[in-house]
Amino acid sequence: MPNAIRGARCAGANLAIVVLVAAVAPAGAQSVQPADLLLVNGKIVTVDATIPEAQALGVRDGRIVCVGTTEEIAPFRGEETTTIDLQGRLVVPGIIEAHGHFVSLGSALLNVDLNAVRTWDDAVERVAAAAAEAEPGEWILGRGWHQEKWEEHPSPNVEGYPIHESLSEVTPDNPVLLRHASGHASIVNEAAMRASGIHESTPDPPGGKILRDMRGHPTGVLRETAQSLAQIAYAQAQERLSEQEREARARREMRMANAECLANGVTSFQDAGSSFETVDRMLRLYETGELDVRLWVMLRETNGRLRARMDRYRILGAADERLTVRAIKRSMDGALGSHGAWLLEPYSDQPTSTGHNTTDLDSLAEAAQLALEKGFQVCVHAIGDRANRETLDLFERTFERNPGKSDLRWRVEHAQHLSRDDIPRFAALGVIASMQGVHCTSDGPWVPLRLGDARAADGAYVWRKLIESGARLCNGTDVPVEKIDPIANFYATVTRRTADGAVFYADQRMTRMEALESCTLGAAYAAFEEDIKGSLSVGKLADAVVLSRDILTVPEAEILDTRVDITIIGGEIEYVRPGAATSRASSR
Repeated sequence: MPNAIRGARCAGANLAIVVLVAAVAPAGAQSVQPADLLLVNGKIVTVDATIPEAQALGVRDGRIVCVGTTEEIAPFRGEETTTIDLQGRLVVPGIIEAHGHFVSLGSALLNVDLNAVRTWDDAVERVAAAAAEAEPGEWILGRGWHQEKWEEHPSPNVEGYPIHESLSEVTPDNPVLLRHASGHASIVNEAAMRASGIHESTPDPPGGKILRDMRGHPTGVLRETAQSLAQIAYAQAQERLSEQEREARARREMRMANAECLANGVTSFQDAGSSFETVDRMLRLYETGELDVRLWVMLRETNGRLRARMDRYRILGAADERLTVRAIKRSMDGALGSHGAWLLEPYSDQPTSTGHNTTDLDSLAEAAQLALEKGFQVCVHAIGDRANRETLDLFERTFERNPGKSDLRWRVEHAQHLSRDDIPRFAALGVIASMQGVHCTSDGPWVPLRLGDARAADGAYVWRKLIESGARLCNGTDVPVEKIDPIANFYATVTRRTADGAVFYADQRMTRMEALESCTLGAAYAAFEEDIKGSLSVGKLADAVVLSRDILTVPEAEILDTRVDITIIGGEIEYVRPGAATSRASSR
C-alpha cells in the first residue's frame, strides 16, 4: 500500500469506530448510512495534503463521504449502492476549465472548423463547401485559422495575412466572417464588407485596425476592435430571425458545449465573459435539466449596464451549486499572434507597432471601482508586457484607495508576456495569474519572431518564475481558441513541447502535480470555491474524472494517449467513453 494512504477520511464518523462496528455488527446490519456511489480499487489522487492518495471513495447526496482504502470504505456499501471497480485506473478531481468561452465553444462546433487547415487555400475550400449548402444571404461563420501555423504564406498577402479576393470569389451570395484562432482578428469577404459598411475611407476604430493593401483597399482582415464592424452587421442579420429561432440556436450551442465539456472531463467551466441575457438563458437550461457542467461566469457588460443591474446578478451556487456569477471581464489588449498584444517595446517583426490598448484606461478604472464596491472579482485580459503592467498598476491603485478590502483574488487572464520587474507583483498584490498551458506550445514556434529570443526567454509564459515568486496560478485552455482538451493542456504544461518536438524554454515547466493542481484546486481557489471543489476531500462536491492512464507516472510520450473514461458531477455519472471499461455494478 502506498505510504500516501494514511487512513480513510469519513463524514460524520470516526473511521476506527466505523470499522469496529462493521466487524461486530450482525450480518446485514448497517453501521453507517450507505453511499450512493463507490469507486474502488483505483489510484485516487485527491489533491488534498491530508490524504494525498487513496484507493477508493464514496459519495452520498452529491458530496464525498469517505476516502480511503477499498477495505476501509466497505461499510458504506449498501443494497442500493452503485459500485465501480476502477481496476487500478487513476481518478483525479473534476477538471476546472479556468478560462474558456462557453457559448463560443458551442457556436464553434456549429460553424466551419478552420483549426486544422494548413493553407489559406484549404480554408477557402472549406468555406466554399459550406456556401454550397447555405441559403443566399445567409452568413457563414468559421473560426480557427492562424497564418503562423500555415505551411506557406498566402499569395497575395499583406503582412502575411490573406486577401479576401479568393474567398469572395467562391462566396458571392453569402457574407463570410472567419475568426482568427486567437479571436483577436477576423477575415471577411466582399459581401460581409458591403453589409458592414467597410470601404476605402472607413476609419480604423480606436483599438483596432482595418488591414489595407498598397492601394488603400481593405484586405478583409480586421484586427481587434475593427472586428466589431462585421460583428454588428452579423448581429443585425440575426435580429431578422424570429425570437424562437434565436433562442433555439442559443440553447443548442449551450447543450453542445455542455456535452463537449463532459467528454473531456471538465466538470466546472469558468466562462470568460457573458451577458446578463446569457446568464438568464443558463438558468433556464439548468431548470430544464439541459446543463450538467458547473459554470462560474464573468460578466462582460458596459459599465452603465453593470451599475444598473449587477446587484441582481451576483449569483452564488444557484441550481444546486451549478451556477455562480461573481466577476466582471475586461480586456486591456489583444493577442500576440495578431500583433494586438500591447508591448513595452515594438514587435521584433513589426518594428513600427507596439500593439493595441483595446479598452480605455479610465473606463477600466471605473469598472474596477464598481466591482470592488459590489463584491465582484475583476478579470482583465492582458497578454503583452505593457498590458500586464498597466493592469497591475490599475489593481494596485484601486487597492491603495480601498485599504479595508483584502483577499480580493483579482485576476490577470493570460499573463503571457511579462516584464521581469512585474513578475513578483502578482504575489505581492495577491493577483492570480490565470494562464493557459497549451497556448505556450501552440504559440511557441512563432513567439520569438514577435518578441525576439531575449524577450521571449525572459518573460514569455513564465510559470516557474511566477510559482517561485509565490504567485497563485490557475490553468485553462481558452477554448475555442484551443481545444477543450485537459490532457493536451496538461502535456503542454509539463513538457512545453511544441508540435515539431522542440521545447519552449524548458526551465519554466511545471511539475506534474503542479499542473494537476493548476486545473483543480488552483482553479477553485481562483474562483473562491476551494471549500467546495478542486480536491477529492470529504464534504466537497463529488466531481471526479476517471482516466485511462496515470498521467502522473506514465512516460512523457504516453501522456497524450490518455483518454477520459468517466466524468462524474455531484456523484452522477454524466459521461462514459464508448468502449471504456466501467465494471459498473449495483447491489440491487
